[in-house]
Amino acid sequence: MAIEATTHERISVTINGVTYDKEVPVRMHLVDFIRQEIGLTGTHVGCEQGVCGACTIEVNGEAVRSCLMFAVQVDGAQITTIEGVGPAPGQLGPIQESFRDHHALQCGFCTPGMVITAKSLLEFNASPSEDEIREAISGNICRCTGYKNIVAAVGDAAERVRVIQPSNGHR
Repeated sequence: MAIEATTHERISVTINGVTYDKEVPVRMHLVDFIRQEIGLTGTHVGCEQGVCGACTIEVNGEAVRSCLMFAVQVDGAQITTIEGVGPAPGQLGPIQESFRDHHALQCGFCTPGMVITAKSLLEFNASPSEDEIREAISGNICRCTGYKNIVAAVGDAAERVRVIQPSNGHR
């Protein structure tokens, strides 16, 4: 008797506060699930090897490369994509406002991954130094800005977030 390979699995995942129950191919990458099945195209597909950071999202509060995960790996998870960073649909959050105000984007391709990486950093460290910011974003490639404005934006975003959500520094 031959063993049949399972080609699809049903998953339940909460993305930006909305729960989705879907049957997905077991080999479908998470980035493709988010973009194709859910229709959230703000998460970008870059290198597809986890190097560029364009596909960075948060899974259960941790920044991850969605091109390196399968959708079936996030069954039961809470996910935040760039579309879920603002306070409401169509509104910018303090990190996004800071990126805008500091001109921390040019072509915009890396921006969603940079913003999610900054969000994850600021949730862990409310007052990062310039070196800590540079270390945090070192896995996100930007070919346009030279990083100076991005670093300034993340530093400013830290101040903006602290005003909104005062904390004691590190979680």
